[in-house]
Amino acid sequence: MSSSTVTSVVTEIVLPGKVEPDGLELRTRALPTPAGGQVVLRMDATGVSFAEQQMRRGKYYDQPPFPFVPGYDVVGTVTAVGPEVDAALTGRRFAAVTKTGAWASHLLLDAGDLTPVPDEVDASAAETVVVNGVTAWQMLHRVAGVRAGGTVVVLGANGGVGSTLVQLARHAGITVIGTASERHHAAVRALGATPVDHRDPDMYGRIRELAPDGVDAVFDHVGGAGVEQSWQLLRRGGTLVSYGSAATKDEEGSSQLPVLKLFGRIAAWNSLPNGRSAHFYNFWAGKRRCRASWQRRLGEDLSQVLRLVARGALTPQIAATFPLADAAAALTLAESRTVAGKIILVPGS
Repeated sequence: MSSSTVTSVVTEIVLPGKVEPDGLELRTRALPTPAGGQVVLRMDATGVSFAEQQMRRGKYYDQPPFPFVPGYDVVGTVTAVGPEVDAALTGRRFAAVTKTGAWASHLLLDAGDLTPVPDEVDASAAETVVVNGVTAWQMLHRVAGVRAGGTVVVLGANGGVGSTLVQLARHAGITVIGTASERHHAAVRALGATPVDHRDPDMYGRIRELAPDGVDAVFDHVGGAGVEQSWQLLRRGGTLVSYGSAATKDEEGSSQLPVLKLFGRIAAWNSLPNGRSAHFYNFWAGKRRCRASWQRRLGEDLSQVLRLVARGALTPQIAATFPLADAAAALTLAESRTVAGKIILVPGS
């Protein structure tokens, strides 16, 4: 039985089509009673990621058809449970990855998709490290496997994933060179990385001066023509981890073409006999093949990251906080690329 027979009214932000941020729509609707295995999660914090910026342009790799509710991840409190779900979940706080749908006051989620949030970590802090933290953790530890004493390059070290990557690497005893615009250099330095100006025409030359023997890994979300130079930074045995194509975000045409070009380039590099390797990190890889193992890995890695936050070893970088109703302003700020960290949406008023 559901722990509540009251039908919730959901307030949600709808992306109606290819629109500017101010074209987002605020709507309300009734939330159905949770079915077997489901819970109602009241949103305590969600966020703005690069994915939503691409989705409003119709450029995200596998986004749903318009209209839909964006929102890649969420932290919230269970307010009702459906059949076959432990009623003890009610009143407890969890994080979940949704891909879409989190820009809403309440969500219907599968109980199996929930990861507990430690009591000492507040909702906004936890929200900054759900997708960003899992992405950074998996790229550093599961894909690149960089060990203590190594050196890595993090492009966009002031961003949501980048700032988390820097901290996780430093915590693991790894030296970090981080690119960012000059106004973010103090913040990048405070995280423990050596900053390099990403607007410097000789950015890659500056990195080579700092690491003349090459680096153990480069984490590149930019893609485009520069990814070739990221590859050239690697020492023998080094790893390039590509996880996006931000350089092509404003280009017209197929959203899949830049990624497919990147796949081709990565395959070619991996065929070379020089001991270096290249990977394209996809957060959702393996989910269709084996959802249970994908979900278990996600839960394990997110729990590790949340424990680091609880211990103070990882400091969430919150750029700004907006009420859900001001999602358009939040998205506009995110797209301005003037802030460091993650922009958070809370229920608000």
